[in-house]
Amino acid sequence: MGGPGCGKGTQCKNVATKYGFCHVGLGQPLPQEGQCSTQRGGETRDVMLQGLLLPAVGRAPDLIMFDCSMDAMVCGVWHRGQKEHRVRDCESALCEGLETYDTLCEPVLTSYQQNNLLRNVGTPCLPLTPNPPGEQYLGRSSSRRHFAQCCSVTERLQ
Repeated sequence: MGGPGCGKGTQCKNVATKYGFCHVGLGQPLPQEGQCSTQRGGETRDVMLQGLLLPAVGRAPDLIMFDCSMDAMVCGVWHRGQKEHRVRDCESALCEGLETYDTLCEPVLTSYQQNNLLRNVGTPCLPLTPNPPGEQYLGRSSSRRHFAQCCSVTERLQ
């Protein structure tokens, strides 16, 4: 769990590859569903464009929290939007998404923390301003440290 642009999708894919897990990310199926001309597709699209959370089913036994500053999340979404050109990475959806994440996720995080089921992973330091075109977004050593943290948490959960 983590706010928009904190790197949770990227790191989950990396962990899945390293440990042979199946990564079920919702970053692609949900936008695809939102493009469908069905009632559910329209509802999904509306929720995503408003920056709100989609209903979740079930509960994970442990919750890995990608702890990230607002500045870092804004920078992460900006970078992702530049690369992937996703509609939901627009400024209005980002602002709503950050506000929604902050208010709606807090009770979930508190509950998991009170039950000793919350595992924190710090995120790498992200630049506060976008890098010039052609420059690497994250330093390689920073990305490696972040991935090492993810692996450490994953190994403790096994």
